[in-house]
Amino acid sequence: MPNHEERYDNPLFESEEAPAAEKRRLLGSAELPLEDCLAVLESGASTAEKREAAASIGRKRDPSLKPILMQYSAHANPEVALQAVRGLLVFRSDPSVVEFLNSLRNHPNDMIQDIAEQELEGNAPVEEGPHAASPDFMKNAAVQGDVLQTLEHVPSASVHLTFTSPPYYNARDYAIYGSYGEYLNFLEEAFRAVHRVTKEGRFFILNTSPVIIPRAGRKYSSRRYAVPFDLHARLTPMGWEFIDDIVWAKPDKSVKNRVAGFETNRTPLTYKANARTEYVMVYRKKSRRLIDWNLRQYSKDAARRSKVDDDFERSNVWEIAPASDRVHSAVFPLKLCMQAVKLYSFRGDLAFDPFGGSGTLGKAALLLGRYFFMTELHPQYIARMRQNVRNEETLSDRPARFMDVSQFAAEAKQWELSCAEK
Repeated sequence: MPNHEERYDNPLFESEEAPAAEKRRLLGSAELPLEDCLAVLESGASTAEKREAAASIGRKRDPSLKPILMQYSAHANPEVALQAVRGLLVFRSDPSVVEFLNSLRNHPNDMIQDIAEQELEGNAPVEEGPHAASPDFMKNAAVQGDVLQTLEHVPSASVHLTFTSPPYYNARDYAIYGSYGEYLNFLEEAFRAVHRVTKEGRFFILNTSPVIIPRAGRKYSSRRYAVPFDLHARLTPMGWEFIDDIVWAKPDKSVKNRVAGFETNRTPLTYKANARTEYVMVYRKKSRRLIDWNLRQYSKDAARRSKVDDDFERSNVWEIAPASDRVHSAVFPLKLCMQAVKLYSFRGDLAFDPFGGSGTLGKAALLLGRYFFMTELHPQYIARMRQNVRNEETLSDRPARFMDVSQFAAEAKQWELSCAEK
């Protein structure tokens, strides 16, 4: 076996035309001498080459190299550190390695934290009941009342998908809060409860946008709140893993003209763009299981019947016109709901909107062969919900049911008792 200088300075590595994968294969070989691996790790080699050098040490499966792998798990380059940690896992029956993995729970890199936690604790506990199933009493149910009170009666791990747009902060009459902090605290509490009722590894999709509060007078300025970003900072610590950012783009003519004043005088510093986008942030309930596990919980027939047709957005910019409603001042466009429901759930799944409004999510769920569960505080919107889902009720094997929190709580208790008897 040539020494490291011969291997690392091999013409194959110097050639720009040599396939990168072939370079990495040679460098990551278990037969590569230890001194060569260390020379690469301490050189100015690329991240890919250093990563494969660390992999080579791990592939030797030599217990005497555990201290070296532990040392490189603290490498400043996280890709090298991750590879060193993976090399240690073959020795996880060794108490010293278990102790070391425990120390990695506080590693600055969150991916290394996750690896250590999963190796020490294994996969998450198996859910009670079939993953594809949901409680019958929640199917096509709409509850009029406070969302937090309602969710107290919802069983854990019962919802497959949540898609919602929370009330605007003090921008509509139906959503008045004493302060922006109070608004964020309320939503944080609500979305923590949503996390509890969401099934293992399933999705939470949140539609929000920055909100402008008009100025109190000519000598004061208006205030704009970055709602999507402020909420994001609260969602990830509670166990929502960020997956994707989708931009909902509306036609120019459908939004308020904020740029008109600037167009007149073109004075620098006075530019205000027309706000024609909203964010559709996609989160997944953090899980030690890959999405493949979720897919395996469905039969081949369910997967076939749920296959997405060709009419879907291929980029993260969704060009969709807004909708209007004679009762509710801020409604989901049906197309937006349809996209979210068909892309992030299977037929027969339970889709939830904690701020149900006029019930567009319910209509989309029925049209796509899913069940809905919605909560809504205001009675006038519940009446609109009834109208919105009436025409689609015949598509489901369960009728739409509308109730208050006490009625829902009674049904939840009855369901709990029936489960205990089985």
